[in-house]
Amino acid sequence: MASSPGSACLWRLLRVARRVGCETPASRRCLHQSSYCAATALPTTTPGPPPRAPLPGVAEHVEQIARRRERHETLQQLSAAPSGQNSISTGLRRKFWKDVHVKEVPDGYQIYLDTRPVRTPSKTILTIPKNKPNLATATALEWDLLTTAQQALKRHFIPLTSLVSRAENIKDEELAGDGRTREEIVNTMIRYLDTDTILCWAPENDSSGSGQHDGAGADGRGGLRELQKRTARQLITFLTSRVWPGIEIHHVGESGSIIPASQPQTTRDVIRGWISGLPAYELAGLERATIAGKGLLAAARLLVEWSPVFRHSREDLDRNKLPRFGVEDAAEAASLEVRWQTDYWGEVEDTHDVDREDLRRQLGSVVLLVSGE
Repeated sequence: MASSPGSACLWRLLRVARRVGCETPASRRCLHQSSYCAATALPTTTPGPPPRAPLPGVAEHVEQIARRRERHETLQQLSAAPSGQNSISTGLRRKFWKDVHVKEVPDGYQIYLDTRPVRTPSKTILTIPKNKPNLATATALEWDLLTTAQQALKRHFIPLTSLVSRAENIKDEELAGDGRTREEIVNTMIRYLDTDTILCWAPENDSSGSGQHDGAGADGRGGLRELQKRTARQLITFLTSRVWPGIEIHHVGESGSIIPASQPQTTRDVIRGWISGLPAYELAGLERATIAGKGLLAAARLLVEWSPVFRHSREDLDRNKLPRFGVEDAAEAASLEVRWQTDYWGEVEDTHDVDREDLRRQLGSVVLLVSGE
């Protein structure tokens, strides 16, 4: 019997379907070249019930106490070592003096630890000038407050001693005809003049809309820029009228560039000559205050206020009993923007508060260094 075209097509489809259904998995064509391997399900062979849920561990503070106790025992074992590097470290952890006193000598004052005089890094005996008895007493107190000999190797424990040593080193080098240290300090101070924090102001337009930089702040104290301008104007007026008369000091950010604008060459030359002529103690104090406050103007104002070398510059102020420019004023001027931002956004604990007190500590050491009878 002849078949119709439709039945022939249906017959071919049935043959293809039967062939595909009878194929084994191994004969199927894969899209990769690796051999086919079927998964084998294994029976569960682990006896017993399922594991328990995890329990909370020991409290964290208990673990910390255990670690600290173990560390303390290790340190005790190391300190009991009879010789070697550990014995040297153990010696530095003890004070080898009991009494600290100031001894007056013809050249000034010397600090003694029992019978041993305090020496500078150049091995000379540290001698403080006779017109600075307060500095000598404060330096002796500094050593009396140390708890270990190892602390004497860190300058932040003995800021006054390091400052006096710096000043004496400058003096000794100049007596020997070597002025390299003074020249290095002068060049560094001039670089701070171009990036002085007193002369770097907030931008005029505040894109945040909070009124933080320009205009009135949330507490009605005025904008940050206005406060910076007012503080800078007071310092510049004093310095250009009493210390560096006739010069001009400009704001360093008027161009809008991130690169600060330099001061006029006449201003730089006058200030360079003034710094170059400072005595050794005043030069060391200016260096410490400038680096601590990141600016030359507030450091120079503090130096002129407390050094007897510049007593003539403030005779009328002392006569009228006007308030003196002290450590708090210099610290506020140097950290004006930081204080404003922390008042606005909040303070980071153990960061801003530590920096604030450290700045006052360093500026206070400068006042003690340069002041005298």
